[in-house]
Amino acid sequence: MELRQRVAVGAIWVGVAALIASTLYPVSSFGTDVALRLFVVALALFLASVYFFDPWGILSRQPFH
Repeated sequence: MELRQRVAVGAIWVGVAALIASTLYPVSSFGTDVALRLFVVALALFLASVYFFDPWGILSRQPFH
């Protein structure tokens, strides 16, 4: 996967995290709904970091070229 493609996909994941995080603002109580949204934000940021930094070299291996 080329750097330009990785940056585009990483930016999409950051956008997903920002969109979900924007729905967290009016929190009256911490329940399972809020916990699930926080989990989705954390997962989206993790996926964005994988695409931006490629820490284990997964995306630069042969099947993705």
